Amino acid sequence: MSQDEIPLSGPDLRKGVASNEVTEGALLLGHADGEPVMLTLSGRELVGLGAVCTHYGGPLCEGLIVGDTLRCPWHHAAFSLRTGKTLRPPAYRDLPRWNTEERDGKVFVTGKRPQPDDGIASSTAMRQRSSAAESVVIVGGGAAGAMAAETMRRDGYDGFITIIEAGPSAPYDRPNLSKDYLAGSAPEDWIPLHPDSFYSEQGVDLILNRRATAIDRESRRVVLDDGTMRPFGSLLIAAGAQPVYLDIPDPDKRIHYLRTLADSRAIIEAANGAKNAVVIGASFIGLEVAASLRTRGLAVTVVAPEARPLERVFGAELGDFVRGLHETHGVSFRLGQTASAISRAGVTLSGGESLPADLVVAGVGVRPNTDLAESAGIATDRGIVVDQYLETSVPGIFAAGDLARWPDPHTGENIRVEHWVVAQRQGQVAARNMLAGRDGTRQRFDAVPFFWSQHYDVSISYIGHAERWDAIEVDGDIGAHDCAVTYRADGQVMAVATIFRDTSSLETELAMERRLTLLESGPG
Repeated sequence: MSQDEIPLSGPDLRKGVASNEVTEGALLLGHADGEPVMLTLSGRELVGLGAVCTHYGGPLCEGLIVGDTLRCPWHHAAFSLRTGKTLRPPAYRDLPRWNTEERDGKVFVTGKRPQPDDGIASSTAMRQRSSAAESVVIVGGGAAGAMAAETMRRDGYDGFITIIEAGPSAPYDRPNLSKDYLAGSAPEDWIPLHPDSFYSEQGVDLILNRRATAIDRESRRVVLDDGTMRPFGSLLIAAGAQPVYLDIPDPDKRIHYLRTLADSRAIIEAANGAKNAVVIGASFIGLEVAASLRTRGLAVTVVAPEARPLERVFGAELGDFVRGLHETHGVSFRLGQTASAISRAGVTLSGGESLPADLVVAGVGVRPNTDLAESAGIATDRGIVVDQYLETSVPGIFAAGDLARWPDPHTGENIRVEHWVVAQRQGQVAARNMLAGRDGTRQRFDAVPFFWSQHYDVSISYIGHAERWDAIEVDGDIGAHDCAVTYRADGQVMAVATIFRDTSSLETELAMERRLTLLESGPG
């Protein structure tokens, strides 16, 4: 959503407001020069900031102030309340800052401050070389890899950074591929995370259409599929995951999978002129694809072996809600069944039924790309095993994103999470630890996992991680799209899913962070 699409409300701050209306710990929403602006006091300093999150345009005035930070209500990005600097993803760009002055008992906004488009200092003179790594290689240009490179530059590292990406595209907004972009409501220019010139301007060597095939641990080099090598002082493996491919007859290769921008484009092309679509799998990807194809006007049938969609993650209550929501929008379900064959005519189900299908999309899960690590003798266990600093069993080699399995201090378990924001935050932490060195001050990855899933005009936010639970508590009315669903194990809150309770989701995240702090501080 662009800033021009945000409706203006509140006072015209150019004309001023009473000084006593601007208080510590609160946000006053207004506007100036046709843009939404917030005023607040931070440590008695008068601050004017843009009121729109730089990620998807969330209304920051409805966010949560935590100390000197402001958290976005939609997707939990965090900004410095004093400077507007982005502190954690999914936001990439800083908030615009506005000049303010106080006179005659009123506060005025006097103009917008100049700001780099990307919020990152482009002058190499402002950077300091880290002694921990003369060069960094990042395998994978997804959420974790892109955020790692950006974090290094933001934090002042001026050494060599190389991103090796197997696909043809610079880092892009993957969550949108199954949501608005696939539905046709997000234009192509929303998808890249940065302009084409960004990586060269930041001194990042972005190598596209090349795969890393081996890691030479002795000489500390990464071998590429064209035979060339890239030396590294520190290495980050962030190669993500790949779709699980169906093992059924598909002689005409009609099944589409959705992981990359090219995949999404191919589905869009196939959807043009199509009437009937079959989506195999009631996963998050499968259901978001179903919603997007319905938005495009296709008749959609979802085929899945489970009794209700997303029950393993959400439980029966939300699973039934999700199914009903899709049925309200015209999606048909064939649950308790699988696809047994694909032909030009359509999809044959395990129960014998044949469904007409001009378009077939499968979303039945992903597998982490661990081959590179395994061949290098790096420890794996249904993912690449990392410690609390995201370092693998080999010193100087880190892993982050969909393929990393880490010790989660909130659950006490080793977990692997396949969500965009988690991958970004791991990339951020891994970058800092790669540059800190083993004797430096390293940062533990202890962020509370968060994701969101969009179905038509309903967004479900989920904070925490519950692979199991023994009780589910529903507060509010799921059917009225106003609820919080809490998942408990042994009396402890493991996760909370919310629908249109953004403040509650932020407060749950903060409570989980504070609970961990209390546990670590011990008695007294």
